Amino acid sequence: MILTFFDQFSSPYLFGVPLILLSTLLPTLLLPTPSTRWITNRLSTLQSCLIHTITKQLMIPLNNPGHKWALILTSLLMFLLMVNLLGLLPYTFTPTTQLSMNMALAFPLWLATLLTGLRNQPTTSLGHLLPEGTPTPLIPALIVIETISLLIRPLALGVRLTANLTAGHLLIQLISTATITLLPTMTTLSALTATVLLLLTILEMAVAIIQAYVFVLLLSLYLQENI
Repeated sequence: MILTFFDQFSSPYLFGVPLILLSTLLPTLLLPTPSTRWITNRLSTLQSCLIHTITKQLMIPLNNPGHKWALILTSLLMFLLMVNLLGLLPYTFTPTTQLSMNMALAFPLWLATLLTGLRNQPTTSLGHLLPEGTPTPLIPALIVIETISLLIRPLALGVRLTANLTAGHLLIQLISTATITLLPTMTTLSALTATVLLLLTILEMAVAIIQAYVFVLLLSLYLQENI
């Protein structure tokens, strides 16, 4: 069977059963179980400090009603971090390279923020569709443009995460293939390519972290507009 570069983005199967659900739930097993003791091990302490820092950064722009979303946003960020980083390991599958999964995360949460604003402050939420001081002839066109920009927000969230992770995985596979191909004939060039591959892997780890943070940060900004 001839494999292509894009076969790494297809969900693996075992006895005809797709393993995307297992690859999605597995990262949660790596988190240490909370303990009732005041003093725990170093891993649990590091986890608590990380979650506290992330939650603090996400909640700074929001007022008190928005703090009800702290558990959802922090859990989503930890989930995306674990899935993105574990997908960089060899012989693993990254569920967040699937646009369908990213849209399944982005659309319900975006819709929840929108409905929250329409329920709590409908006038202010609808007022975002028309900037203040707009000339009268431009009002219909601006309403259409602002409505379209509002409706494509979940699509932009999903496509951004999918495109960045997919591009990084493809670059890693291309450079690793070149490294192995050049090894028997051009050892020096192969070593140079391997160095580039190492640097690219470090960069891709940073991209995985940043994209997870940007995904949740944009959701928190959408929430800020509606509360």
